[in-house]
Amino acid sequence: MPVRSLHSSVLRWPDRRTVDHSVRQWAAEQVSRRHDIARIGYFGSYARGDCGVGSDVDLIVVVEASAVPFEQRAPDFDCTPLPVPCDLLVYTNTEFLAALSTSRFANVLRDEVVWVYAKGDGDSVGREE
Repeated sequence: MPVRSLHSSVLRWPDRRTVDHSVRQWAAEQVSRRHDIARIGYFGSYARGDCGVGSDVDLIVVVEASAVPFEQRAPDFDCTPLPVPCDLLVYTNTEFLAALSTSRFANVLRDEVVWVYAKGDGDSVGREE
């Protein structure tokens, strides 16, 4: 969240590098808890580099499978450690592949997502942006 300087009334919002680092730490924690995660990434203003005061981070998690309906999956992930608010989308592999081929959102996913974890890529968090 924003941090107030002790000597100023100015609020400083976390920058892209800080949020990227925090998302990577968060992703590593999620992967250590859940073995069904296939990918984790972020998109939107932090991925494009045009974030500013008040920007949230848009997260995407792809799980191998889930019996839980799409709209009920996000609460299973605690995003409170992140330094800014977040919007979280949790897709299954099947849903994610369908979204890539059938929606306008597919262009955003293909062009913007900064993947910070992908199972099989050494099973580690990706490089810093």
